[in-house]
Amino acid sequence: MLNFNFYQTGGIPTLFSSDPNNEQIFKWAQENTSFKNKKAEVYYLPNPEATGSILIGLNSDQDFTLDDLRFLGYKIYNTAIENKISELEIKMPKINEMCNRQVMLTLAEGMLQATYKFDRYLTKKDDQLITDLTINYTPEHGPQEKMQAGFNRLQDMMEGVFLARDLVNQTSNYIYPETLAQSAKEKLEPLGVKVDIYDLEQIREIGMKAFLEVAKGSAKEPRLIVMEYQGDPDSKDYTGLVGKGVTYDSGGYSLKPSTGMADMHCDMGGAGTVIGTMYALAKTKAKANVYGVVAACENLVSGTSFKVGDVISSLSGKSIEVDNTDAEGRLTLADAIFYTTENLKVSQVIDLATLTGACLVALGEEYTGALTNDQEFYGLFEKAAHEAGEKVWLLPNDKKIAEYNKSKIADIKNTGGRLAGTITAGQFVGEFVANDIPWIHLDIAGTAYLSKANQYLPERATGVHVKSLINLLEPIDQCKAD
Repeated sequence: MLNFNFYQTGGIPTLFSSDPNNEQIFKWAQENTSFKNKKAEVYYLPNPEATGSILIGLNSDQDFTLDDLRFLGYKIYNTAIENKISELEIKMPKINEMCNRQVMLTLAEGMLQATYKFDRYLTKKDDQLITDLTINYTPEHGPQEKMQAGFNRLQDMMEGVFLARDLVNQTSNYIYPETLAQSAKEKLEPLGVKVDIYDLEQIREIGMKAFLEVAKGSAKEPRLIVMEYQGDPDSKDYTGLVGKGVTYDSGGYSLKPSTGMADMHCDMGGAGTVIGTMYALAKTKAKANVYGVVAACENLVSGTSFKVGDVISSLSGKSIEVDNTDAEGRLTLADAIFYTTENLKVSQVIDLATLTGACLVALGEEYTGALTNDQEFYGLFEKAAHEAGEKVWLLPNDKKIAEYNKSKIADIKNTGGRLAGTITAGQFVGEFVANDIPWIHLDIAGTAYLSKANQYLPERATGVHVKSLINLLEPIDQCKAD
């Protein structure tokens, strides 16, 4: 992680913006270099004092978004790396209606994003990383302590994002149910998060039969991970976060092609996000009460695996016809979300899962697909996700589409066929939400794990929605008057 120091200085700046005070240097650069002062352009300009300047283009600033600023911060950091700059002075003009603090913190997030590297398995590590960066700035309004406090919160949140990425990026011979549970305990308990881990016999005693059907094909035993963060002892209300925790998915007897299995260690992307969020909540000391629940297992082929055509039971008591063993995530979620809403008595719940290939087909790697039974609850999440730069698209929770999941021999079947696959998968999970509480389903199949880098987001795991959930659970207006 970067160490940021925010303070006012009168020294020679190493980073300029298109501030009117810098008009002369910008004009010279445009006439004598390849710098054109285009939107979000970044250009390094050496100077005789050997301090150098990074020029950034802010033309068309009316079109700037928070994500543009994140990407700009990402590019500034990489330019500093390439040119061995370790100290920057930022003088930012006003952009749109954003306050100075919001602009600076968003740029800082982009810089932090640029520091993430997953090199756990490499014998030769990247030694180009800057770990200590001083940011000198002139605040427009408010004390520098406010900026420092905002950055401290940002850094704690990004540690949660990076934890989620690290868990999801690790392959299944390193992260499997037992080690995932151990990682959660080791990371969270020192921060005051209570972590209970239930083994095979305890899960059986609880009655999570659908979860165990998926787990029984693997030699590695399942684990139920229940995390509790209590940051608001004066309130009895809890939010439930349920993450799909299939640490490897072969598809079972509905076997995936080999090319479709290579990245299936990432099928616990929802679990990674939940654990990362619990970490960030505790680090930021958020005023919220949250349960995080992960039903962790592998979906493999063996003589004990569940089969296509089986009728299985569940914690809720509902019977399920198994139409496809590669639709296993919703079976684990069925028990996990019923446990969270019935046994833990949460007042609202969000589940996150790399659930359907159909979501990738529909929304690519840009948008998370969503379903809800409560528009007001979803509206709050959508606002939090927008601020985080994490795109979400709400799909119709249509009762006619839910009929695709009807079974002739059981209460419900685990696929609705090819049509509306993302919707029917989410609706299946929704059938196991107890007590009609507000619920949001997030299908992160396309956004949790990228096939290639996307601006400031890395290839592979993204830690998607840790930021959104922190914004939702403890919203903070960085532009609030001091």
